[in-house]
Amino acid sequence: MRVFESLRVSKPSLKVQGFYTREIRQGGERVGFEVVTLDGRTGPLASTIVSSSESHRWPTVGKYRVDVASFESLALPELQVREDTDLFVIDEVGKMELFSSSFFPAVLKVLESNIPLLASIPIPKSGRDIPAVARLKNHPGATIFTLSQSNREAIRENVSSQLEDVLSKH
Repeated sequence: MRVFESLRVSKPSLKVQGFYTREIRQGGERVGFEVVTLDGRTGPLASTIVSSSESHRWPTVGKYRVDVASFESLALPELQVREDTDLFVIDEVGKMELFSSSFFPAVLKVLESNIPLLASIPIPKSGRDIPAVARLKNHPGATIFTLSQSNREAIRENVSSQLEDVLSKH
């Protein structure tokens, strides 16, 4: 998000589509995640506190129940390819998001559009990537950066610089 925020300042007329996810905390404890569109709309992605009578049908990742319908209602419209879009931002292409059967096909359409894409993907926990994530990592145009607490600032500057270069050529 810091890369996106710095781009927004340096290129205010940039037309960007996409979303990010952020933690929901209560009393210092993480209780879920929400989807946030780049224009500020929010909705639930996953939670440990679910009151819906339908929630027993929701898929789970660890202790979280994933609200696929809520995710799709916000994220999928943001991934519609439009000719005036300069950049797509997707944070993230992960296990929860991939419970939507429509999400990865939408991501592939973004890739096929040749509009620059800034996306985050999870590091494999058991040494094996999720197949959809592996497809993104192996895409011929992909550049992969592995973030850690110690390299976060240097990587942000590197990604920003490369992305500005790509956008100036697009």
